[in-house]
Amino acid sequence: MSKKKQWTVGFAITGSFCTHEKIKDAVKNLVENGHRVIPIFSNSSQSMNTRFGTARDFIISLQEITGEHGIFTLQEAEPIGPKAFLDVLVIAPCTGNTMAKLCAGITDSPVLMAAKAHMRNEKPTVISISTNDALGMNFKNIGQLMNTKDVYFVPFGQDDYEKKPKSMIAHVELLGETVEAAMEKRQIQPVIHSPF
Repeated sequence: MSKKKQWTVGFAITGSFCTHEKIKDAVKNLVENGHRVIPIFSNSSQSMNTRFGTARDFIISLQEITGEHGIFTLQEAEPIGPKAFLDVLVIAPCTGNTMAKLCAGITDSPVLMAAKAHMRNEKPTVISISTNDALGMNFKNIGQLMNTKDVYFVPFGQDDYEKKPKSMIAHVELLGETVEAAMEKRQIQPVIHSPF
């Protein structure tokens, strides 16, 4: 990634817990490239313990990586709109549930409020999908977001087309490159890298 400009990146995390380790690597990459990264935690990502780890440990590790406390509530996320302090918002992982609510204009979590607040400023939003129904019920939502101004996708593909034929997940290793392109109002191509 280019070091010519430093950005303030809102990094919104939802509950696709199996991707959280890769997400930490993506956050580290942004920080190492000189960007300020502010973590934004969905209700699920800040409260659920799973076989992939505890919510508390995940939050603490992101706070240590970024040097930021993070955003945990609707009230903390709402000023992203009027204060316009983010250059780009990343939603990674972005679950099918989050995509569906984003398309429907529902703002019932800090991540969705952050997205609504940021998108009103017509600055880039980068989506890194992770959903078992990308080629099912969420296919229409991916299409709608692909056709939404200032929304860009981290390239994604089917992660297990035999056992989970409708599942797709982003190539998180391309997140930094996608953010850089989005800051230039470009969608990185090709968008579909499949199969994994």
